[in-house]
Amino acid sequence: MTALPSPEPKPSRRRQVDRSAATRAALVAAGRRLFAEEGFAAVATEAIVAAAGVSRGALYHQFVDKTALFAAVVEAVEADVSTRIAGEVADAGLTDPIEAMRLAASVWLRICVEPEVHRIVLLDGPSVLGWAEWRELCQRHVFGLVKDVLSWGMEIGRIRQQPVGPLAHIIMGASDEAALYIARAADTETARTEMINALDLVIDGLRR
Repeated sequence: MTALPSPEPKPSRRRQVDRSAATRAALVAAGRRLFAEEGFAAVATEAIVAAAGVSRGALYHQFVDKTALFAAVVEAVEADVSTRIAGEVADAGLTDPIEAMRLAASVWLRICVEPEVHRIVLLDGPSVLGWAEWRELCQRHVFGLVKDVLSWGMEIGRIRQQPVGPLAHIIMGASDEAALYIARAADTETARTEMINALDLVIDGLRR
C-alpha cells in the first residue's frame, strides 16, 4: 500500500514557525554583535531585546537564559569559521593532505584574532559555558573537517594508518590551545607566528 504524503502545514502554523525562526535569528544576530563589542558580562538582556527588536518574553521563549543565547551565538560563529576554513582550503586546490592541514591551521590562527572570534569564542566562551560545553560546540563543525582530511591522507598513503578519531582530537586540541595562547598574548602577531611554527611541526609529524 502506498503511503499517503504528509499533509502540508497549515498556513497559520507555517507563519508561526517562520516568525519563531526569524525571532531566534534576530536574537542570535543581536547577541553576536553585542557580545563581540562588549563581552558577555557587560551585555544586559534589555540591550539584546532592544537590538533585536523583540520583547523580553520572546527572548525567554527562545532561550532559557542569556547563557543559552550565548551558546547559540558561539555555535553560529563556529559554523561560520568552519565554512571559511573549508572554503579557503578548497579554493587552494591542494593535492597534499598535509599541506591542506597546514593551510587550515594557518587560516584558523588568522581568524582567531578577529574581534568576534577572539572575544566570543576564545575569551568568554570557556568561562561562560564551562570547558566541556565550550569544547563540544567548538568541535561540532570543525571536527568533521579535520577527520575528512586525515582520512584522505591515510587513503592515499601520505599519513600513517591509525584510528582517525583520536588523532583528530589531538589536532583539534593543539589548534584550540594555540588559538587560546594567541587570544591571551600581549603581542598577538608574535604569538601567532610562534603557534603556526609549532603546529607546523606537529602536522609535519603526521607524514608517512
